[in-house]
Amino acid sequence: MRTIEIHSVDGAEILEQLNQHLHGNLKEQWGEYVLEFKNDWGSGTIRSIAFDWGISLVDYDVNFKEELKLIFQIGEINPIEFVFISEGNLKYYYKTTDQPYELERYQNIIISPEKQEKEVYIFPKSVDVKVNFIYIIRNEYFKKKNNNLSFLSESLYSTFQDDSSGKPYKHQGNFNLKIADQIRQLQENYDTGIVRTLTIEGQLNLILAMQMLEQSNFESGQSLPDSLSKTDIRKINQLAGYIIDNISEPLTISTLSMESGLSSKKLQAGFRTLYSKSVNEYIRQLKLEVSRDLIRNTDDSISEIVYKIGFKSRSYFSKIFSERYGILPTEYRKKIKVK
Repeated sequence: MRTIEIHSVDGAEILEQLNQHLHGNLKEQWGEYVLEFKNDWGSGTIRSIAFDWGISLVDYDVNFKEELKLIFQIGEINPIEFVFISEGNLKYYYKTTDQPYELERYQNIIISPEKQEKEVYIFPKSVDVKVNFIYIIRNEYFKKKNNNLSFLSESLYSTFQDDSSGKPYKHQGNFNLKIADQIRQLQENYDTGIVRTLTIEGQLNLILAMQMLEQSNFESGQSLPDSLSKTDIRKINQLAGYIIDNISEPLTISTLSMESGLSSKKLQAGFRTLYSKSVNEYIRQLKLEVSRDLIRNTDDSISEIVYKIGFKSRSYFSKIFSERYGILPTEYRKKIKVK
């Protein structure tokens, strides 16, 4: 495992300290710093930009060849960190914890370390990781006119208050695809100059609002329509097993919704979160994988296999099998027999 120590919360300084190890190309344009690297450490792009009122962004799109331990030792300044992983995963711990916390994809995460605390983020080996860090320096943000912080949940408002900034805080909330979509727009911003800067600032404020709203609803026991709890995720995982066991049956969204107890909207969101596919796309892929195994490992006729995976039309099955695997089912069987 490789280790890098960071001694700043300033985005530009973070990138400079990272580059002392990553030996990439660091450049600045329109107030935005961009570090690109591709070498023995791995490859990727890390961006940073800072705004008034103590708000800054550090965005990672990286893949490291070894596990990377990123250690932050930043002294008296302990920012509030709004973290969102849109691809991959991270581990996180601070000095008082025995076991690292698993930070998961699409989960809303808010962290504020204790003063003088050492924070550690562990990036996995050979995994594409896209993670968005929005840092807020409390005493600067409090100077912002109409900050309306008093409308936050009690726990988050307490965390924002400068006189209580020595207290640690960690929120691992629900999984939310709307936040993921907003961050994707942030990452795909191709504007230039002032338009780019203003767009990024507006998007950051919207992402912050969405993360604060999710935290507030989470603590009050409510759920946003596009949020998924760990219980919801567990039900989706169980549903995947149910689909396998009933692959020959008509598997409609309403049937699966009744089986899982989840609304059709949550069902679709769950499959998008876990498998990056709609429910129907996932079922179709699973049927094709099962059919391929049956062709390879049994003497069942193609018509029998079509029946076993719940398709009514052999011609339709042949069409989508060919689209998926680049070969017709009958030709695939002949190829297997030859081997």
